[in-house]
Amino acid sequence: MGRGAGERRRAGLAWGLCVIALTAWTGGARAQNGLHASLDELLDLYVRDGQVYYRALQQDRAKLDRYIASLNVPSATYDAWTPGDQAAFWINAYNAFVLEAVIDRYPIAGGSPSYPAKSIRQISGVFERQQHRAAGRSVTLDQIETTILPTFEDPRMLLALGRGAVGSTRLRSEAFTGARLEAQLQGVASEFASASRLLRVDTASNVITVSPILSWREAEFVGAYGDDPPDSNGALAQRSPIERAILRLVEPNLLPLERAMVDRGDFTMVFGTFDWRLNDLTGGRID
Repeated sequence: MGRGAGERRRAGLAWGLCVIALTAWTGGARAQNGLHASLDELLDLYVRDGQVYYRALQQDRAKLDRYIASLNVPSATYDAWTPGDQAAFWINAYNAFVLEAVIDRYPIAGGSPSYPAKSIRQISGVFERQQHRAAGRSVTLDQIETTILPTFEDPRMLLALGRGAVGSTRLRSEAFTGARLEAQLQGVASEFASASRLLRVDTASNVITVSPILSWREAEFVGAYGDDPPDSNGALAQRSPIERAILRLVEPNLLPLERAMVDRGDFTMVFGTFDWRLNDLTGGRID
């Protein structure tokens, strides 16, 4: 009897610890998703089809400032999150830091002849030197893109970054969350294939023009999509790894005529020029 009672007590203790651990994990997930609620509201209010009402956001920036301050959670808190929650955190952080950088200088003035007037690139060091605090560390935008996000081994995340430019993929009017991350990234990839400024398949001239974002991050896209040639005996086998990776990424969203051109293999793939004009909706929509 005594031994049976002891075993029951140990079993009860083990079950209690499991309940505590599960409660802590689910509570952490809820807290992480709640962290991005204010960003979700801001994006819903001030972003339309990827373009931003920067002037209005600048005049109502207190909520963005509070959200950005909340991103500097202790590293131990961040480490306890799921990989999906961590990935969503960094996408949201990057996009929020870009919004902050723009409204800090809006309307942007700069004299660099290399970029359009009012471009985010007119802000000196905005990507490579300006520091931000997140998850207990100090990071630049470039560090998030080139060092942190690649650890998740899903280059679709790189397409989810709003770089403050017309040439970027569309800044979504919602925050990313760990619970919805896969569906959101699928949407990002689908939108990439359907936006002519990012991917243009000209069946008349047999030319595919692709956003240079994929050439900037070639290693990540090849690592995820550029394995063995999709047709080892066909024309695609002669294509470069990055070309095969791009085709794998966009193939599910190609139209029948576009897919037929790809299957024939008699096309040229080129990278376009990135459009660094500010994605500013204050002065009207930019096509």
